[in-house]
Amino acid sequence: MNTVDDMQKLAKENAENAQKAFGTLSKGLQTIATEMTDYSKKSFEEGSAVLEQLAGCKTLDKVVEIQSDYAKKAYEGLVAQSTKIGELYVDLAKEMAKPFEAMMPKGK
Repeated sequence: MNTVDDMQKLAKENAENAQKAFGTLSKGLQTIATEMTDYSKKSFEEGSAVLEQLAGCKTLDKVVEIQSDYAKKAYEGLVAQSTKIGELYVDLAKEMAKPFEAMMPKGK
């Protein structure tokens, strides 16, 4: 009879852990989606501002200068954002694993 009780207890713990993991997944993906939305909005606004600057340029040198500055800033922003999103995914994976860590046997 102890085995059935143990199996029921284990099944309940697994269900609770899965529920916690899915809750964590939901919150984490929402954070990542918000971050990506904010970045996209900021990127669009910066691109629009540069386009307005380019439209007002009178010399080719000024066009090249504005475009070069924008390309550099856009690249740096993309690298920083990619790093941030990568870190968010790593943190999410770690948080999702936490409910299941208690189930893993401890090594010596």
